[in-house]
Amino acid sequence: MTRWKCGIEGCDARFEDVESTIIHQTVEHERHECKVCGTIVPEGYFAIRHAFDEHTRAEYVRAYEADSTAVRTREDVKGEIEAQANLGSVVAQLRERGAL
Repeated sequence: MTRWKCGIEGCDARFEDVESTIIHQTVEHERHECKVCGTIVPEGYFAIRHAFDEHTRAEYVRAYEADSTAVRTREDVKGEIEAQANLGSVVAQLRERGAL
């Protein structure tokens, strides 16, 4: 049974592990332009991480017209991924592919 869903709007891809999900998001989807600072980042986990590591919650709410539920949802996703993923392996694989 697949545990991880891509989560990007319009994509129903599912994966056995979180690392495959992050790699899919980075390689198979268009890049995301941060509405706060204009930085281009991979869609999905990396976009969420950028938003919450580089900007305040207030900046995120204003730029994305988000509410507290949207913020909590993304913080929960970020926390769950970071608790379970081998991000070093993900980055190494993405570098090998030339995706980072």
